[in-house]
Amino acid sequence: MSVNEADGTGTEDAGWEVEPGDESGAAVVAAVGRQIRLWREAKGLSAVEFGARIGYGEDLIRKVERGARIPRPEYLDKADGVLGAGGLISAMKRDVEEVRYPKEVRSLAKLESRAVEFSMYFNYSIHGLLQTEEFTWALLRTRRPAYGPEELERLVAARVARRSVLEKDPGPEFSFVQEEVTLRRPIGGRMVLRRQLERLLEVSELPNVEIQVMPTERADHPGSGGLIELLKFGDGTAVGRSDGIYNGRPVHDPKRLRILELRHGIIRAQALTPGESRAFIEQVLGET
Repeated sequence: MSVNEADGTGTEDAGWEVEPGDESGAAVVAAVGRQIRLWREAKGLSAVEFGARIGYGEDLIRKVERGARIPRPEYLDKADGVLGAGGLISAMKRDVEEVRYPKEVRSLAKLESRAVEFSMYFNYSIHGLLQTEEFTWALLRTRRPAYGPEELERLVAARVARRSVLEKDPGPEFSFVQEEVTLRRPIGGRMVLRRQLERLLEVSELPNVEIQVMPTERADHPGSGGLIELLKFGDGTAVGRSDGIYNGRPVHDPKRLRILELRHGIIRAQALTPGESRAFIEQVLGET
């Protein structure tokens, strides 16, 4: 929270801290900040005067201008209006749209934007692409040590943005296998879970999405090693990872990918069919 020096009212913070080690993101933010400072100086405004006009304190103004803080979209819009930039500053929202998210998440989102086929097995939570926003908030709040408010907001926003791959037309093919326990654990409380289950039913109706449930009673299946994620691309290449093997690192080697495909294929075969899974989710929803 910052203070409007003109009338003493509080405003939302100007943005997010630049993630340490994110060199490409830092370069973008520094360039945006430099342009805003040039516009401000051309108008003959001090940082204090400029901050008072757009509702932020001098410290935050200077952090944005030296590239130490990623400005929010509303900050850029206010700056554009006060400085009479005719939309040129507001247009920079596209430049900072991606770098507002953590570097690791941006890398994953780029891979997901290219993928034509998703094969996912999750055993400890609902997959991020399937989560409602409120479920994501509740889930990330369970992390220890806890995320700070700013980092939590960035992570939630990034996960919500990733869901856009489900809305592409034509869309990729999706195969999700979820352990039964992930449908029953009341993350965020009963109503949050209910809305999450309703979201799963909604997504399962998409023609390019299959959601399957792995019943807890399955005594022997190759998912005990943890999550499996496989992304295939239009050029025939692929990338995959699993908690259980290869130290959880992304792999591209065809031999290693075949092992992940084998495991995921057996998991899918042992899980309930998509139709049975939908009925199962409806049952759990009725019990929740």
